[in-house]
Amino acid sequence: MTDPWIVFDVTLAVGLLAVAWLSLASRDAFRMIVLFMMFGLLASLGWVRLNAPDVALAEAAVGAGITGALLLRTLSALRHEPKEPSTALPTAFIAGVLSLMITTALVVAFILAPDLATGYDRDVGARMDQSGVTNPVTAVLLNFRSYDTLLEIVVLAAALTIVLMLGSKPIALRPLGPLFVPFAKVIVPVSIIIAGYLLWLGASRPGGAFQAAAVLGAGGIVLILGRHYDPQERHGGMIRLICAIGLGGFVLAAIGAQILTGDMLRYPQGQEKIWIIIIEATLTVSVAATLAALFVGATRREGRP
Repeated sequence: MTDPWIVFDVTLAVGLLAVAWLSLASRDAFRMIVLFMMFGLLASLGWVRLNAPDVALAEAAVGAGITGALLLRTLSALRHEPKEPSTALPTAFIAGVLSLMITTALVVAFILAPDLATGYDRDVGARMDQSGVTNPVTAVLLNFRSYDTLLEIVVLAAALTIVLMLGSKPIALRPLGPLFVPFAKVIVPVSIIIAGYLLWLGASRPGGAFQAAAVLGAGGIVLILGRHYDPQERHGGMIRLICAIGLGGFVLAAIGAQILTGDMLRYPQGQEKIWIIIIEATLTVSVAATLAALFVGATRREGRP
């Protein structure tokens, strides 16, 4: 019997390719970013159809939402100057050749790869009772492969450090209309509630720190755009401290696990869930603050070096 979802899947696949092509082919930067955000939302639907709700949540919140906001923020800070037409080899041609080479390499690697259709599902499932949680994705990210997650937080902290060192132009906040203030009064409390729910849900179902942080960070961006909170230079130390809580807490957890169990990031038996929830809670606040700080950039003002 034909799968009734086949028409939806084919339409979604064609839509993904079409939106990706339109985004790459667009000459207008704003239109390109909007299409990129649309691509992220369609990709999240694709992950849902592939039975990967955790990835779908991350794609919708981070890939389409926060990343789109960062791109729009960057676009507003760019200087739009007319460019003389170049007679050199077109950039689009070079990018196309490189993309074709990368795609060919990936296809060859996929064809030559051994059959690993089952992945690591069996290995993870056999050790779930040792993880302290019932969500296999959380078990992998915060227990079995927590070192990889720690490195991701290091990369995020490094990105924020570079942004703060380089500085940026202050955001020119323009009036967003009479409806934005009531919207902010509703959306910010809702974002806090949803973030807390996603954080708690991550131990047993799709959710977790990164999805919660993206929602919470979006609420923070709404506060900034609505001028409910104006980042000042004197707030820099506090903001940096909040952004560092996640990485610092993760490192302390690794040191504590090394002392208590003799193995870095192997939590004491029977206490795994407590450790994971504490780490995820600090990561949620820290990553949310980091995403909002990346959106704002450095807190310098006009006339300051």
